[in-house]
Amino acid sequence: MEFYNYIKSLHLIFVITWFAGLFYIVRLFVYQIEANDKPSPDKEILQKQYKIMTYRLWYIITWPSAVLATIFALLLLHLNPAFIEMPWMQVKLVFVFLLFIYHFKCHKMYTELQNDNVKYTSNFMRLWNEGATIILFAVVFLVLLKNAINWVFGVIGIVVFSILIMLGYKLYKRIREKQ
Repeated sequence: MEFYNYIKSLHLIFVITWFAGLFYIVRLFVYQIEANDKPSPDKEILQKQYKIMTYRLWYIITWPSAVLATIFALLLLHLNPAFIEMPWMQVKLVFVFLLFIYHFKCHKMYTELQNDNVKYTSNFMRLWNEGATIILFAVVFLVLLKNAINWVFGVIGIVVFSILIMLGYKLYKRIREKQ
């Protein structure tokens, strides 16, 4: 049992660092996109610095954390295979799948920005950053409450939470535009 708790602790640590990387990488995307509108030489200096920062964050923290969180998760499921049959775990795995889709999309955005291919606005990135937040809330509540029977209420809660985030974003955008 003690071995299981060590594995569980390592899994949680790497989930936390994975999310931290996902939250911060998108924030760096915002800054990198906004640097594109700066005059020379500021534009070139900032873009170079943001590329270095995103590279280090992505390949030294975020990707390794995703891989290690996954390895420890699989080990936990191997040690306690009964979890996979629990409804809350099945719903959680759907959200983990969505997290991987989010991660891979962030990787695509990272690659585009590293190649000076700016396809998105900084405002889009601010909204995109909330995707990981929504997944985080869903997974934490599922794991702590271990109740997928009320997952419908959880989904409704996540939708309401998402709407509140969007409204907060619109308010923030208006405040920024006035300044």
